[in-house]
Amino acid sequence: MMFSPWRINHIQALVGHSSVADIVEVDAKGLDCPMPLLMAKRALNAVGPGDCIRIVCTDQGSVRDFDVFCAQSGHILVESNADEGVYTYLLQKAA
Repeated sequence: MMFSPWRINHIQALVGHSSVADIVEVDAKGLDCPMPLLMAKRALNAVGPGDCIRIVCTDQGSVRDFDVFCAQSGHILVESNADEGVYTYLLQKAA
């Protein structure tokens, strides 16, 4: 799923990034729990505070997983979308 230009500008304003290229992409489609979350954790460990990752997956349980993960870890769930069985999350690493 691609974000519309308006949404990209809105996200950039929220997270303070000047380029969509600043967002690390994580493709976890076809993987079941706990792999999407583990891949997200690994990606977050590789970026600096304030940086963003976008996770795309097909695991239906990921909706709850990412809500709970962000609430417990302090990372920001900037956006969460579901479209025809594909779930996309934009996370900002906590400072």
